[in-house]
Amino acid sequence: MAKRVLVAIADDGGRGALRAALSEEGYAVAEASSGAETVDVAHRLQPDALVLDGRFADTTAPELVAALRQETTAPILVLTGEDDSAEQLGCLRAGADVCVTRPYSLREVQARVLALIRRVDLSDGRAQGGVEVEHLGDFRLDRAARTVHVAGAEVELTLKEFDLLSFLLAHAGRVQSRERILEQVWGNALGDRRTVNVHVRWLREKLGQFEGVPLRITTVTRAGYRLDRLEGQLTAAVGGGLSPAGVPSSSSPRP
Repeated sequence: MAKRVLVAIADDGGRGALRAALSEEGYAVAEASSGAETVDVAHRLQPDALVLDGRFADTTAPELVAALRQETTAPILVLTGEDDSAEQLGCLRAGADVCVTRPYSLREVQARVLALIRRVDLSDGRAQGGVEVEHLGDFRLDRAARTVHVAGAEVELTLKEFDLLSFLLAHAGRVQSRERILEQVWGNALGDRRTVNVHVRWLREKLGQFEGVPLRITTVTRAGYRLDRLEGQLTAAVGGGLSPAGVPSSSSPRP
């Protein structure tokens, strides 16, 4: 069965060009011309990937991505302005997988959609044959449910933050270059390395809200990032226990 791609662009010409380019690659292409229609079609169709341009009269790109994330976990590619870093960061925070700046080439969009869909297929294959649940003391990552909990409290992560944490945890103790992270998590080794930096920072901030997390993401100069399992902290968490809020009880030793 052909993979389904939803193309959401207000401009008829741009939407038609992308429809033709993606159909040429064998995708079944659906279309939308407004933000509201995009959310409706995504809900009904459940596409395998989405390509959208945020220049709609009824919504902004980050708002649209956030609304779509209530309907689908499929990868989202957003076409953004060349110098609009605020829009790009807003889209990434809302759950977009990658941003491509205008003007763009149809060949680049074709290649990125292929990479995004292939990454999902590979991830599904790994989940079926790999470790679904990582359990370290009061820390729990469930790849099937795509959830992270610390002492029963859920850590609210975006799809891409979860994918990044899952990848680093699966390769704990080993340095991962930004290029490899881009390839494995974003499906594009030639992407902007700053995307990795930003997502690592967001991940650190969210995990840092919980005490007793037995993990540390270390920046290795000129090499990349390494996630370490903190055995000492894990022992403390297991021995002393954590409150439901993720804060050590008064009798718990400090890590």
